[in-house]
Amino acid sequence: MDERAQVLAAVADAVLGLPAHGVRRVGVDGVDGAGKTVFGDELAAVLEGRGATVIRSSVDGFHHPREVRYRRGRSSPEGFFRDSYDYARMREVLLDPLGPGGSRRFRTAVHDVGAEAAVETPEALAHDGDVLVVDGIFLHRPELRGIWDYSVFLHVDFAVSIPRGAGRDGTSPDPQAPANRRYVEGQRLYLAECAPQRHASVVIDNTDLARPVFH
Repeated sequence: MDERAQVLAAVADAVLGLPAHGVRRVGVDGVDGAGKTVFGDELAAVLEGRGATVIRSSVDGFHHPREVRYRRGRSSPEGFFRDSYDYARMREVLLDPLGPGGSRRFRTAVHDVGAEAAVETPEALAHDGDVLVVDGIFLHRPELRGIWDYSVFLHVDFAVSIPRGAGRDGTSPDPQAPANRRYVEGQRLYLAECAPQRHASVVIDNTDLARPVFH
C-alpha cells in the first residue's frame, strides 16, 4: 500500500470507528488548491469499498448569490471570507437534518455558482450508519465547527496551493498577483481568526500529493 493509500485508510478507520447510530458527518478543509475535493472523493471511495453508504457534498454548492458575495467589493478579502457562503442554508438543508434528531431528509446543494442560479437538487433520505463527506474552504468557522464528527485539515502553503489551483482554474500561479489578493488574504483571515488546524480532528500535510503526512 502506497503512502497516500495508507493515510486515506487511516482516516477511513477513524471515521468508521465513530458511533454508527446516526449519520457520521466528515469535513475536509484546507485552503484553495490544497486538494480537498480529490481527497474527499478518494476518502469516499475507500469508505464505500468498506461497505459504507457515502453522501458527498461540497460547500461550493452553498454559495451566496453574487450580490451578497461582492457586497464589500469585488476584490475584498474580507468579503471573500465573510460573504462567500450561506452557512445557515447549508445547515438547514444538509448538516442539521443529518445531525442528532434530524429528519434525515437532505439536499446536497442549493446554488450553482458557475451559472449564478439556484439549483433544485432532489431531496434524499439518509440512514443510520451513512457517512457524509463535505469538502471546502472555511469548514472550521464557528458556524460549522461543532458540526463535524470528524474533520480533516489539509495543510499546504500558498506557495504550493496557488500554483496548483492555477493549473486547475487557469488563474495566475503567483500568490502575490493582484488577482489572487482577494483569495489569499481572505484565507489568511480565516487561518488567523478560526485556527482550523487547532480544531480539526487531524491535520495532514498534503504538499506532496503522493506522500501526504500526518502532523
